[in-house]
Amino acid sequence: MDVIVIQPIVALIAGILILVMPRLLNIVVALYLIFVGLVGLFPNLLQALN
Repeated sequence: MDVIVIQPIVALIAGILILVMPRLLNIVVALYLIFVGLVGLFPNLLQALN
């Protein structure tokens, strides 16, 4: 899977979680930012996992 495909999926899941449980906002945003940062720093990491 390409990063261009994964980021919108992660954003959609994060948005749904925030709507369902607003108290998760800080955790969801933090995890999303960490994920996007890791993907940006190590773009080949996702290919290595496949």
